[in-house]
Amino acid sequence: MTEVRVPDIGDFTDVPVIEVHVSPGDEVAVEDPLVTLESEKATMDVPAPLAGTVKQLQVKVGDRVSEGSVLVTLETDSAGPSGDGAAAPPTEASVQEEPPPSPDGGGQDAQVVVLGAGVGGYTAAFRAADLGLKTILIERYERLGGVCLNVGCIPSKALLHAARVIAEVEEMGSRGITYGRPKIDLEPLIGWKQSVVDKLTGGLAGLARQRKVEVIRGVARFEGPNAMTVEGRTVTFDNCIIAAGSQAATLPDLPDDPRIIDSTGALAPDELPERLLVIGGGIIGLEMATVYDALGSEVTVVELLDQLIPECDPDLIKPLQQRISTRYEDIRLETKVMSVEAQKSGLKVTLSDEQTATYDRILVAVGRTPNGHAIDAATAGVNVDERGFIPVDKQMRTNVPGIYAIGDIVPGPMLAHKAAHEGKVAAEVIAGQAVEFDARAIPSVAYTDPEVAWMGLTESEAKESGVDYQKQVFPWAASGRALGLGRGDGLTKLLFESDSHRLLGAGIVGVNAGDLIAETVLALEMAADAEDIGLTVHPHPTLSETVAFAADMAAGTITDLMPPRPREGARA
Repeated sequence: MTEVRVPDIGDFTDVPVIEVHVSPGDEVAVEDPLVTLESEKATMDVPAPLAGTVKQLQVKVGDRVSEGSVLVTLETDSAGPSGDGAAAPPTEASVQEEPPPSPDGGGQDAQVVVLGAGVGGYTAAFRAADLGLKTILIERYERLGGVCLNVGCIPSKALLHAARVIAEVEEMGSRGITYGRPKIDLEPLIGWKQSVVDKLTGGLAGLARQRKVEVIRGVARFEGPNAMTVEGRTVTFDNCIIAAGSQAATLPDLPDDPRIIDSTGALAPDELPERLLVIGGGIIGLEMATVYDALGSEVTVVELLDQLIPECDPDLIKPLQQRISTRYEDIRLETKVMSVEAQKSGLKVTLSDEQTATYDRILVAVGRTPNGHAIDAATAGVNVDERGFIPVDKQMRTNVPGIYAIGDIVPGPMLAHKAAHEGKVAAEVIAGQAVEFDARAIPSVAYTDPEVAWMGLTESEAKESGVDYQKQVFPWAASGRALGLGRGDGLTKLLFESDSHRLLGAGIVGVNAGDLIAETVLALEMAADAEDIGLTVHPHPTLSETVAFAADMAAGTITDLMPPRPREGARA
């Protein structure tokens, strides 16, 4: 008899069995699925390691199992007693390590090498493996997931959730529910944040093993168009997907002082600063400002331009700025940091208006720079522009045949969800599929309080390019759900083409705006018009129905507000 056990599934334990594919007496072939497990990251089938007959099921749907748990007992030709009467040892349904290079890679180590295991990189590697391509994933750090999972999107959202809980508790004080001032214990808070990261990165390691993607850790450098070195090892390939990402931009002339931090340092503080200066009023700076403000720091934000989050429409920023202006120590627009002097008592900062102040910490959040020059891509003949971006076409192809690039290292918004879609396209093109990256809209979200989200054409862009558009705004002060949350400070704005009434763009500011914007992206991709959106039945009372209400205003069918007067010459 052969016992089929749960293979290595990363850091997951007590994983539920969601489907059993066989019954006692069934005959199975090698690789036939026996049961399906579900982790917090994905589902996985456990296949039969040998051909045989199912003698006994050890689990049922709903049972929870961990690595090594017995799932099924198989009777096989080789499972009987050995010549000396001893039973053969049990066999596990384990994921095998990547075999040595074979002819299926054309004599190379891999058909596809992916450089960088961030969201775009691991997506590309996993998709390539699923398409039957022998794949190697190279990552400089110990954990997969890149900046986003380890020191970016995911840990920051965990801390932002903690900040929102603190803010909600404060807000309930005026509504009859009062708590004492929260006590902040950084060690368990940061530990919880890290546990979220560990769960996701551990899941990725398991998915790589299940897909037989070989993971090589180390710093990689190109040696030519079909080879690179990683910590002294030469790796050859037929195709390469560059997903090497970006790094935090720095400012010149700042002193070398541990009290001056970037976003990575801001996510793992050893103590809370009494006064924090955030240089940069973009998304990263404002998200971290939201966290530190809730945790009790006095926050000042300095922005060189005349608006916070400059790429967003001003009317979407207004509710955010109104709220944080009452919470932060100061917000300084059109202001430049002229000098920083490290002193024992703090960091003395001089601004462009000649005012000075001393802070306990300074967070530099002035954007990110692509890593195109850091990987010696030019050695492979790949074009890299002066900023470090690698130009690509719609199939993510660089100027060198067989070399592709995705994510932050290519032009366009530096967003994980963009990188993931580009990664799939690159892998599918290598596999011979006729696909290209042709997204009509890539949504952006600032997970501030309130959140700000937008997609498609912005109103500023429409005015600049002379687009004839119709705008409708539904104020959350008229939303029952928003008022019930105590947050009527939001709004939902939709832009429609004047003649066709097709959706051109959308912007939302308010709690959970980042979750709400996806509906408008789908509407734009499907060329929906105002009537399509308004006639789609939305649940009530929800924040999502503010999208339908804004469409109703454009269609002239709104009943929750007085309908807007039609513009002169507008279609009835």
